[in-house]
Amino acid sequence: MNDAIHQLVEIPVDGVRLEGELIVPESATGLVVFSHGSGSSRKSPRNNYVASVIRERQVGTLLFDLLTEEEDMTYETRFDIPLLTERLLKVTEWLEEQDATKDLQYGYFGSSTGAASALRAAARLDPTADAVVSRGGRVDLAADVLDQVEAPTLFLIGGRDYQVLDLNREAYEKLQCEKNLEVIGGAGHLFEEPGTLDRVAELAADWFTTHLQ
Repeated sequence: MNDAIHQLVEIPVDGVRLEGELIVPESATGLVVFSHGSGSSRKSPRNNYVASVIRERQVGTLLFDLLTEEEDMTYETRFDIPLLTERLLKVTEWLEEQDATKDLQYGYFGSSTGAASALRAAARLDPTADAVVSRGGRVDLAADVLDQVEAPTLFLIGGRDYQVLDLNREAYEKLQCEKNLEVIGGAGHLFEEPGTLDRVAELAADWFTTHLQ
């Protein structure tokens, strides 16, 4: 697979510069922006693996840090969902201004608390994001805007992640868009069990391939 774009980027937002890695296959029509959970970063091995599977389907990816290293040292900032949402929206605006990415359709992949910012950003975008996938997401932190999300949305939850599974089922009922909820049998919150992250990656790649055409 040839990458039309493979570069490290620094995205100016709110007086800081957010570091990221942008990879777009040559024939891509879509781009998935990753919104990481608290305490995670663009170097997350789980999200990087999922991103690699998505790119095999000729869909681009942007993995970036929503917070600077200094900001990430503050516990409260890690859970500042409105701030993370604004960052995600401004990064999307930046992508829409770049010649290489302005014509692509956009999807969001959010994990843990990052799923809340992904859903909130999708609810506010006009036009809306074209697809959202949540992995073990704290989607309850976006409960008040779920009925405003128009993008096709997929919830992926570990079967042994009991508390988050309950929260996802409650949130799922509030979605008015095209939607699906998949429970990954035997998986905990971090999908560390053999084969569980592979299943997440395949389901996410299927979802984005279908909706970012």
